[in-house]
Amino acid sequence: MLQALEAEPDPARLRMPPATAGLKVGLFGGSFNPPHRGHLLVAQTALKRLGLDRLWWMVTPGNPLKDHGALRPLAERLDQSLALARDPRIDVTAFEAAAAIRYSADTVRLARQRRPGVRFVWIMGADSLANFHRWQDWRGIAGAMPLAVIDRPGSTLALLSSPMARAFERARVPEHLAAALPLMDPPAWVFLHGPRSILSSTAIRSRTKT
Repeated sequence: MLQALEAEPDPARLRMPPATAGLKVGLFGGSFNPPHRGHLLVAQTALKRLGLDRLWWMVTPGNPLKDHGALRPLAERLDQSLALARDPRIDVTAFEAAAAIRYSADTVRLARQRRPGVRFVWIMGADSLANFHRWQDWRGIAGAMPLAVIDRPGSTLALLSSPMARAFERARVPEHLAAALPLMDPPAWVFLHGPRSILSSTAIRSRTKT
């Protein structure tokens, strides 16, 4: 039996979302394999606490630090993200795939190049903060745009123990000033506490196998 051809992503989702100079835009990337309400909570927290105008929900072709064996097709992960992230301020996109990007540092450079004047903020969960120092050119990312770290279950201590938090300790912004972060020159970062979801993509995949 011939294997069914993998669906192609919507071409509109392979283009970088529009954004004019002066807008405050969060960049929230991940495999979203699958996306879940914990991801949505991170996005909504960032939009509210940082006063963002838009948030780009960037479905990546694949994380170099993760096993691709369990990675669902890009079109499937895009469709699932679109069904979940219905906030009109959220743009679900896979422009990294069209640009053949593998590393977040290249995403940062491309976004700043194509959308000059936009006040970008990199958004990530505290679970990513713990291994941020393993990312390609992680210091360059922190020096290119402000970072917002959203608390996640089991990862709160990354605020104190992660190499990134220690390296950029003096650049940490008090949480009550989070709304000013998008207008700050990097390096600048904030750790946002608040409601947390215990959901994880790994756990969801494990349940679907049983």
